[in-house]
Amino acid sequence: MQIEADARLAAAAGGAARYFADAAGLEGPAITDWQTAVVAACKEAFAHLTQEHPHLDVSFTRLADRLEVALSREGDTSPAVGLDSLAGLAPQSGNPQGKPQGRSPVLGGVDRVQYETRDGIAVTRLTKYIAPTTPRC
Repeated sequence: MQIEADARLAAAAGGAARYFADAAGLEGPAITDWQTAVVAACKEAFAHLTQEHPHLDVSFTRLADRLEVALSREGDTSPAVGLDSLAGLAPQSGNPQGKPQGRSPVLGGVDRVQYETRDGIAVTRLTKYIAPTTPRC
């Protein structure tokens, strides 16, 4: 899906992530945490959209062992811009050593975060591992 910087559209992406998580067999807090992480990552990415590149592409993939949400945007090709604070990797104010504090509770529902750039496009990929399912007859 291609969305503009609108919190309602981030919520829609979160709803789609929730649907995939439910369909994959996740339950309760795992679904809610995954949805919350996707919405938060979308909102953080919105801050880096520009007039020249006003859209965020959000793609959802369900594989046998994981769910993936890829957030792609053109422009600033530093994919981690701003997401270090979302992931809890940025130095915190009031922290005398200025050291990262560890993963943010917002990304508690995410098992892996990957950043990459491809052909001028910054991509952030959120991954949630799931138990493989067997097909029903």
